[in-house]
Amino acid sequence: MKLHSAALLALTTGVATAFTPSFSSINQRSTPTSLNAVSKKDSYDITLLPGDGIGPEIMTATKSVLAALTARCGFELKMTEALIGGAAIDAVNDPFPDESLAQCLSGDSVLLSCIGGYKWDNNPRELRPESGLLKMRKSMGLFANLRPAKVLDQLIDASTLKREVVEGVDVMVVRELTGDVYFGAPKGIDVVDGKRVGYNNMIYSEDEIERIARVAGDVASKRGGKLCSIDKANVLDVSQLWRDVVTDVITKDFPDVELSHMYVDNAAMQLIRWPKQFDVMVTGNIFGDILSDEASMLVGSLGMLPSASIGESGPGVFEPCHGSAPDIAGEDKANPLALILSAAMMLRYDCDRAEEADILEQAVEAVLDEGLRTADIKQEDDGCKLVGCIEMGEAVAKIVSTVDSAVEV
Repeated sequence: MKLHSAALLALTTGVATAFTPSFSSINQRSTPTSLNAVSKKDSYDITLLPGDGIGPEIMTATKSVLAALTARCGFELKMTEALIGGAAIDAVNDPFPDESLAQCLSGDSVLLSCIGGYKWDNNPRELRPESGLLKMRKSMGLFANLRPAKVLDQLIDASTLKREVVEGVDVMVVRELTGDVYFGAPKGIDVVDGKRVGYNNMIYSEDEIERIARVAGDVASKRGGKLCSIDKANVLDVSQLWRDVVTDVITKDFPDVELSHMYVDNAAMQLIRWPKQFDVMVTGNIFGDILSDEASMLVGSLGMLPSASIGESGPGVFEPCHGSAPDIAGEDKANPLALILSAAMMLRYDCDRAEEADILEQAVEAVLDEGLRTADIKQEDDGCKLVGCIEMGEAVAKIVSTVDSAVEV
């Protein structure tokens, strides 16, 4: 089965950065595979979803960085904004209107900031921002989410864990996105014998498990060759099927990958106790939702971590791992680096622009080397300069425009 997601793991030439996935035991390929959403070209149509909370601020900062990059490298990003989340509810009473879906599907890629906020927490389920996110994933066929969690030397002391625990951590969480209890039916809240009863259905088909297992096997084969599948097979029938199917796929299609299995409660503990034991983790939607956030905090802040959501074809959606942080919205305190790094992933894997992605990643490392920190990654007495979202974006854009790079574009 050909997967768009296989392109996500294709090795490309260029300057490696701390954000470039770690690979071993395979030969590098000098060009991206044909499975990228589009081939390299001079102009791309990009849908921007600023969303809610700090979303518009970090999107503005990222747009300035991309403007500097396209001016330097001589290509065009035609960026069109669309509604999602609370902003869409306020504007058209729909968390992901059909017009936004059409815009996303017609373009080459999608860059999403973040959604949600206290304002909409008490809305009916269908009018909550998160319902728009789920609709987008389902409608666009975005079944696989890849979240890297790699500890950077510049920020190692930002982690709440001891240095010896997190130093050298480089984990990739592969999460299934369009099945499991979030989408299973029947679901609802009924009245039984005069009492309310809430229920959801945790369900996976064999086909759904097979395709995410193949993505995870491909990821693991291009990294350290180790894959840990997370389930709760000791009590859940659906997890037993998950374990059986993952074992069949990896044994048959990825014989060189070392497969292990772990119950989700133990995995949550092991991520804190000894995270360096993990290379690639694959799991279902609800377990992945929790474990990927836990893994990201090994790095010290969700504000530094990008992610990619991809399907078998068509545009992917690239977004930071963090939320909308409504408590600091409009205060110029947000960290735009995760969205900038998400834009780098977009360029690398949806736009066939690996060299330009390298430049963005180098620029982010450079601002950290210069000692610039937003509040979420600032440590007491670290000697670094506290900056806001605007200044951080301007600093990255300046470096993108002027840095001497070994990358030829």
